[in-house]
Amino acid sequence: MPHLNVTTLHSSNFTNIPESGNLYRPFSVFSVLTLTLLAMLVVATFVWNLLVLVTILRVRTFHRVPHNLVASMAISDVMVAGLVMPLSLVRELYGRRWILGRILCQVWISCDVLCCTASIWNVTAIALDRYWSITRHLEYTLKTRKRISNVMIGLTWLLSSVISLSPLFGWGETYSEESLACQVSQEPSYTVFSTFGAFYLPLCVVLFVYWKIYKAAKFRIGSRKTNTIMPMAEVIEVKEASQQPQMAFTVRHTAVSFQTEGETWREQKERRAALMVGILIGVFVLCWIPFFLAELITPLCSCDIPPAWKSVFLWLGYSNSFFNPLIYTAFNKNYNSAFRNLFSRQR
Repeated sequence: MPHLNVTTLHSSNFTNIPESGNLYRPFSVFSVLTLTLLAMLVVATFVWNLLVLVTILRVRTFHRVPHNLVASMAISDVMVAGLVMPLSLVRELYGRRWILGRILCQVWISCDVLCCTASIWNVTAIALDRYWSITRHLEYTLKTRKRISNVMIGLTWLLSSVISLSPLFGWGETYSEESLACQVSQEPSYTVFSTFGAFYLPLCVVLFVYWKIYKAAKFRIGSRKTNTIMPMAEVIEVKEASQQPQMAFTVRHTAVSFQTEGETWREQKERRAALMVGILIGVFVLCWIPFFLAELITPLCSCDIPPAWKSVFLWLGYSNSFFNPLIYTAFNKNYNSAFRNLFSRQR
């Protein structure tokens, strides 16, 4: 696979290059296409998540659960698109070298870990909310749902903050002035802590949740039985006086059997929710697992992964912030109608 870098440095030390030196090489067609696609991804991710946030704020019926979980996810994804992805694109322009200094490097790495971790845990929170609403819909009342969702949102951002700010207090180094490298701390202990806290733990949770949702849906389908009413047959005889010719008639009740055909409204809603959670989890795993496998393996075994593949894994993970609102709104008719109303008012 061709390398994503589009510049070359004529010295191992970037700071020794004179300002008049030619730091750039001509852009190749592949470089232009790659940068264009990445820029479009940044803009699309920002606009789509911002649209979800504006819709939630303007539509009163969205001011309750589970839309507060969706709003938290959209906020984290907007931050990924607005704060993280543009600076990552700048770093790709300079051959994965960081030219913006130590302070901005620390800010960027902290925002990167904070926003991406929050986005992942928000997906987990939505999956848990759907699981409880499907399997415990009697106990999981609106009041309970609101309280639990607020707790999950608070824990999501608290855990994300702890993971992202730890390197600032001496747990590893994020910036190297000699090699102009800016990356997540490669300290082995921090690598294990951050990867498990940001990905592997929520991965186990969402896989367990979807397995339970699948089992619950399969049990409900198997438990649907035919309902039958079988009244006893009765014979009613009516006789006239003995002098008159005898007349009798019989009334028999036949068995009435019925079976509910098709799905009820609740079953359809649960089926859509289960499908949405399944696709959300599947895309989340496909987008992030290559990056976190590389992040965990590289410091522990001193493996050398080509920079081009690191870039591919990183941007594949970023793309999850683009897919999240698309998947959620695609399975929610209320959002589709709200989007149409929002655009129609603008006209």
